[in-house]
Amino acid sequence: MTSSADSISQKRFYETAPAAVQALLDLGKAVDASGLDKGLSELIKLRVSQINGCAFCTKMHLDVGRKLGVDAVKLELVAVWPEVDLFTPREKAALAWAEACTRLPPTHATDEAYAAMRREFSESEAIFLTAAIANINAWNRIAAPLHYAPQI
Repeated sequence: MTSSADSISQKRFYETAPAAVQALLDLGKAVDASGLDKGLSELIKLRVSQINGCAFCTKMHLDVGRKLGVDAVKLELVAVWPEVDLFTPREKAALAWAEACTRLPPTHATDEAYAAMRREFSESEAIFLTAAIANINAWNRIAAPLHYAPQI
């Protein structure tokens, strides 16, 4: 494991790659502007960050979810969402789609996951939900390998 002294900080990444940072931020703004529910968006960002093992993003999206008033129990149990009868059909469809889009090989996003997602989301919502998932995956693949420390 890389020591924190050897890691590249979020600040340093932002200074070195401002165009990449802006592109990722712009994608996030486009998703927010789409009308996709921000609480749902935070649940999928949290779940994807957990799957990718990104402590920095997991902590950040827990904090944002709390600030948005996302049910605390949902935030606590999103890692085991299929095992609890707490999430709405729409949330379950979004979480299943997030997992399918995050864990592509070897199963890819299945037809079943796609169909379940489309039963709950319009074409436009499906596009922006998928963009939100892609965006958090990109952030995770920056923050986790560079060992960003969660801001505690």
